[in-house]
Amino acid sequence: MTRSHRLLALVTFALLALVRIAWAAPELLPPEKAYRASLVTRAPDRLEVRFQIEDGYYLYKKQFRFRAEPDTVQVGPAELPPGKVKQDEFFGEVETYRHELVFALPVKAPPEVTRFQLTVISQGCADIGVCFPPHPQTLEVDLTRSVADAAKGGLLGRLGIGTEAEPAMDTPGANTPATAAPAAAPATTTTTGDESGRIAGLFAHQSLPLVLLSFFGFGLLLAFTPCTFPMIPILSGIIVGHGHRITRGRAFTLSLAYVLGMAVTYALAGVAAGMSGTLLSAALQNVWVLSAFALLFVLLSLSMFGFYELQLPTALQSKLSDTASHEKGGSLHGVIVMGVLSALIVGPCVAAPLAGALLYIAKTGNATLGGLALFAMALGMGAPLLAVGVAARSVLPKAGPWMEGVKKAFGVILLALAVWMVSPVVPPVVPMVAWGVLLVFSGIFLHALDSLPPHARSWQRFWKGVGVIALLVGAALLIGALSGARNPLQPLAALRATGVATATPAPAFERVRSVAELDARVAASKRPVMLDFYADWCVSCKEMEAFTFSDPGVQARMGRMLLLKADVTENNADDQALLKRFDLFGPPGIIFFRPGGEEVTSQRVVGFMPAEAFAAQLDAVLGR
Repeated sequence: MTRSHRLLALVTFALLALVRIAWAAPELLPPEKAYRASLVTRAPDRLEVRFQIEDGYYLYKKQFRFRAEPDTVQVGPAELPPGKVKQDEFFGEVETYRHELVFALPVKAPPEVTRFQLTVISQGCADIGVCFPPHPQTLEVDLTRSVADAAKGGLLGRLGIGTEAEPAMDTPGANTPATAAPAAAPATTTTTGDESGRIAGLFAHQSLPLVLLSFFGFGLLLAFTPCTFPMIPILSGIIVGHGHRITRGRAFTLSLAYVLGMAVTYALAGVAAGMSGTLLSAALQNVWVLSAFALLFVLLSLSMFGFYELQLPTALQSKLSDTASHEKGGSLHGVIVMGVLSALIVGPCVAAPLAGALLYIAKTGNATLGGLALFAMALGMGAPLLAVGVAARSVLPKAGPWMEGVKKAFGVILLALAVWMVSPVVPPVVPMVAWGVLLVFSGIFLHALDSLPPHARSWQRFWKGVGVIALLVGAALLIGALSGARNPLQPLAALRATGVATATPAPAFERVRSVAELDARVAASKRPVMLDFYADWCVSCKEMEAFTFSDPGVQARMGRMLLLKADVTENNADDQALLKRFDLFGPPGIIFFRPGGEEVTSQRVVGFMPAEAFAAQLDAVLGR
């Protein structure tokens, strides 16, 4: 097997692995494991409560409730921090928390009460489309803890030093078995109620190696922009200054020192951004600040398109260059200093993509990650320079129009980041129109509407195909936005839903309120039975009604069944019993029964399912 074949096999294996990971079915956690409550600070009149929220789950800010036992203890109101604004299609604008939430809860207890139980009721959903009923967790409060213990649990507890969080106990009567929830993990330095942000949504939930690899690739792309190429003659001058006797090993060592000097400069900038992340993250929840940053990205993108240049004044550039020229090129110390100065010279030139990286780091609030990520990005920028030092400047291709294409690609990425950033704080139609316009213009600039020359190269045909696809998707988004759709992943769903709504009525469900009533109805039915778990607070339930149950093909199949609905909005004892009967944590959930009452366990539906897939599910139940 040749080396090219081995490389192709390796790339294919990696792609298959990524596809397998992307399509792996997520495991639904019970609420006591998805949202783990604990006490991290105790004081006579003030408690600090922490929720450790698993990835893929979130809590609603307005759904918190508190009660104490005995009832002589007065609780609240809770001092909840600002949540992440989520524009919900059915519920409007709501605030949610992910990853970790820490908040203060005032309490007032009589002098004779030193211990009591605090029940914290919360409600949230999973990203796969399942919403849990309100879930209580009980915390044991001991007011006899010393002030030192309180301080220890507060500041040091956030750092995971010298404190153990008291775990919450699952409250009897919840919709899940009464088991003790695991103790909350030590808090991280992530800001309360916040996640790393819209700018780097693709990076926020990945492992550290993948984040560093992504930043390395980002830097590698920056290395092939025209404003980075001035570093090549600087490094080449260092190598040439050693004369003909310089060895390849020595050339590599000097090149590495030069790149490390540049990387340290970027790492320090990353640490500064990471250290300022706490205040910036809080400010980014403001609509005006988010809009200002989005506007900044737009202005930076225009520089990438060549409307103007972002760089240091010529006089300052000349002064830095003169300083660099006086550094001795023979010592490693001098080469490192020259790498630092080179980074200062070209830094403003690459301010557009660099700004995006620094904002991502600032929103993580992690100074360590900031330094490592920018260091990896600088190493990516310096990778071609190592090739220059070892094999001479002829190894790299000459500057040309293809490098201008790299800058324009960065411009499009910055515009996409601007749209992504303002999406949570504007009506859903605004980002949908913005995505459509961006894709349409990208398609036009990729020559989607231009005719190819008679003997066009393969790459020309490829990019024209990409442009045509971008143009079509952008047009679909614009048409969908004008027709009332608000989901960019289903831009034409509104057209289908509107047409269906005028032609067919909503399916008729019969309400069941208890397990006994359900058993009786199912046992007496001579048709297959479909049981739909629903709640008013369940977003995916409403999506099922709007986009799945309204489909003509789905309605035709459901007409052959007895349709039952279990409305668990109130989450009373009967509702919890119905959920427990089928080991469900919350709606939406759809259970099928054969005539006579036997459940078709292999065809359960948990979470939202589009009409086409749901129709196939119904066919399997009906025996088609």
